[in-house]
Amino acid sequence: MKKPLKITLISIVAMLIVCVLLAGLTLAKLIHPNELFIGKYEVKGVDVSGYQGKIDWETLSSQDISFAYIKATEGSSWTDDRFGYNFSEARKAGLKAGAYHFFSFDSSGESQAEHFIETVEVTADALPPAIDLEFYGKYFDAHPDKEKVLTELRAMADALEVHYGVRPVIYTTGKAFDLYIKGTEFEDQSIWTRQVYVPFAKAEKWDFWQYSDTKKLEGYNGDEQYIDMNVFNGTKEDFEKYCNENAQK
Repeated sequence: MKKPLKITLISIVAMLIVCVLLAGLTLAKLIHPNELFIGKYEVKGVDVSGYQGKIDWETLSSQDISFAYIKATEGSSWTDDRFGYNFSEARKAGLKAGAYHFFSFDSSGESQAEHFIETVEVTADALPPAIDLEFYGKYFDAHPDKEKVLTELRAMADALEVHYGVRPVIYTTGKAFDLYIKGTEFEDQSIWTRQVYVPFAKAEKWDFWQYSDTKKLEGYNGDEQYIDMNVFNGTKEDFEKYCNENAQK
């Protein structure tokens, strides 16, 4: 009667060891478990910033890439100096391109919207602007007050909607989603979820999923050797419909 129990314990220990090894290899960026779960998604894309250096968009777009979100601004004053080139060249390469803003907890939503609007022109065939809401620096441990964050996020989102004629996409990590987005009106708009270690999203409804931050592709030469990978939640036809329904005006 004890033998089956012994075998079960050995199996459990072995499974734990395997899980720990897999977790370690994932954190070390040596394996990419989410690659096993994105096969059903037809539309893939990247998000980039100046850290990728000069990008050869023809080369990058040839690697099963259909869209690109490109960093434009951060806070109320910082601008990515490669944004203009990246946005223009991505579109020339035939990609659907969009601009994103890294949201600061230290600036008002109004001033951040003004900075983004000054930097990013209205472009009829572009993806909706995106607001990147995630923790950074001291805020990893000391999360800002929810109501204050929502007040400033609403101010920025409302200003962008008025200017671009479309509600912005909200990019969010799992923790930021739980703290600030879940249960609010933002949950009902386009969500771009980041889950690079597990094959599921916090949001029940999402349009974009950043499934990896450790992919290596050809076509860029910056200090950052990796590039972020994303999928759209739908078919190619669904993506075309999404782009048409969320076109800037």
